[in-house]
Amino acid sequence: MEQQVSEATTSAPVKGRSLRPPAAAATLGISVATLWRWSRDREDFPKGIRLSARCTVFNEDRLLQWRDSQAQKAQ
Repeated sequence: MEQQVSEATTSAPVKGRSLRPPAAAATLGISVATLWRWSRDREDFPKGIRLSARCTVFNEDRLLQWRDSQAQKAQ
């Protein structure tokens, strides 16, 4: 079941689906390990939203926006 979550740093709710790491990685066509590495190492990569100590989700819209911005930078 997908949940709508809001980030504590933003007053407006986050729109779009919340994806668990395997689904987020599949959306970008990368491995889960690469997803976590990019989340840790790339400052411009959308950060995960921690729901609990063992549950982090990524916002699908932000991931797709980031992917599209990377394609534009490459051109």
